[in-house]
Formats: sequence, C-alpha cells, structure tokens
Amino acid sequence: MTQLDTSLIPSRRAVRRQDKRDAILTVAHRYFLEHGYAGTTMSGIAATLGGSKGTLWNHFPSKEDLFAAVLDRATQAYRAQLSQILDPCGELAPTLRRACRSLTDKVTSPDAIALQRLIIAEGSRFPEMRQIFFDLAPKHTRTLLAGFLEGAMDRGQLRRADALDAARALIALTQAGTHQQLLMRHIATPSQEQIAADADFAVDLFLRAYAPEPPPSF
Repeated sequence: MTQLDTSLIPSRRAVRRQDKRDAILTVAHRYFLEHGYAGTTMSGIAATLGGSKGTLWNHFPSKEDLFAAVLDRATQAYRAQLSQILDPCGELAPTLRRACRSLTDKVTSPDAIALQRLIIAEGSRFPEMRQIFFDLAPKHTRTLLAGFLEGAMDRGQLRRADALDAARALIALTQAGTHQQLLMRHIATPSQEQIAADADFAVDLFLRAYAPEPPPSF
C-alpha cells in the first residue's frame, strides 16, 4: 500500500489563508469595477470585508499589488484555455478561429468591458495600473499567440515574419468589430453569431496577409 505523502497536503492554516485571500480578491474585484481605481482604497475594501485593514495589508502590501492579484486571478482561466486551444498539431485555420472566438468571448464579457473602460478612463492618471493591466492581459495573450504563430511559420504554414507583430495584427483584426462597438456603447450585448463572424473575418484576412511565400520559379 502506497504511503500518503503528507508534505503535499496543505495545512489548515494554509487553507484558511488561501480562503481569506480568495475572499479578499472577490470583494476587491467588484470594488475596483464599481468605484474605479482612484475611488478604491484599502480602507474601503477592509470595511466591505468586515475586517481590519491590518489583515488586508498582511495579504497585499499595496493597492497596486492587490489590483495585480485581482487581474491575475481573473485571467488565469483564460490563459489556460487559450494554451489548450493553440494546439500545434491541429489544423491552422480552425485553430485560429477557435482562438479568436475565445478571445472575443473573454474581452466582450461584462466584467472585461468594465475593466477596459476603467483602464481607458484612469490609465493616464495611474500609469502603474495601466502597466499592470497590459502585462497581465494584452501582453500575455499576445505572447501566447506569438509562440503559436512562430511554430506555424517554422512549419511553413505562414510566411516568415515577426511573430509578435503577427499576433498583434490578428488580435487587432479580431477586436475591430463587436469589441470596439461594445467599448463605444454602440451595442449592449454581442451575439454568438457576431462573435463568430468577427473571428472568421479576422482569420480570413490574417491568413491572406501571412500566406506562405510561393516557391521560386525557374
């Protein structure tokens, strides 16, 4: 009988600390969206939680650290999902369409739109907030996608080019429709048909732009 490795089992104290951290992040997430970055204070979050500010500071030493943790938790599931979608063994066009639909689903969700509007409204006053958002959301997504596109270039499925620029182009094409309309409040809720159409449009143009170079003629 295999002996259980108790070193892998978290202690009750560790579990309680993680539960407390999760509770803080849940409250902080809503607080940032409802009050904005400028209007959010550690004291306000502590009061909402019903505990002391010292307990909050024990988990997060600054508002910037708390915002980063909120954003990191909010994007973890999507990063894992995108990594699974970007399967180098799959067909290129369907894989890119699934990735673009997944991206649009994520960035057009109510919380994502509210967060992006917050960044646009307050980013110039709080560059640290803007940088945290860029590093944990757009930059991370672009890097994941670039890694996949570079592999496609290595396999001859796409013409050789800067993979980060290619990822930036595909993301920009994907977000030029429904996502932009939501940010500008031209529509209230996107349909799955609109999201699929945006993905198809973006991938079609992208594959035309990055089609493999024709072999030299002799």
